Amino acid sequence: MKLIKSNKNDIPAIMKIIADAKQYLASLSIDQWQDGYPTIEQIELDIKNEDSYLVYDDNKIIGTTVFSINGEPTYNKIEGEWLTKKDEQYGVIHRLAVDNDYRSLGLAKFVFQQCENILLNQGIKSMRIDTHKDNKGMQGLLNKLGYQYCGVITLIGGDKRLAYEKLM
Repeated sequence: MKLIKSNKNDIPAIMKIIADAKQYLASLSIDQWQDGYPTIEQIELDIKNEDSYLVYDDNKIIGTTVFSINGEPTYNKIEGEWLTKKDEQYGVIHRLAVDNDYRSLGLAKFVFQQCENILLNQGIKSMRIDTHKDNKGMQGLLNKLGYQYCGVITLIGGDKRLAYEKLM
């Protein structure tokens, strides 16, 4: 398995995986990604910004995520407290989704490890992520990987998300 940057040609595969993830979340009664988000325009922007990545294995795209070190505006205000100072650089993972046929095989853990390694190689010592309050699977993974709950952030549309951070 490897984590590679995506390009415009990968958009159909990314959108299929995201559609699978939306159905999976809905089957668990999680109201995350049920409003049309993420859109194809968002994915195109992620690719343009060079923040879109694929999990690639045996010449097949089996997962997708967004990973950035350029900050996240919605993280500027938190009901709680981040582990790092406001001006410290951090990584952030968004829109992590796995192909239905590869669910529960450790791909999310692989993505986190790869992104954390990128941060460490750049001398960045913190990763942040947010998740829906009902997404117990992601919350469990974050706890297992050593992420600490820091509080609640508010998305641009007003939805609340649980915020986590890990120091490396």
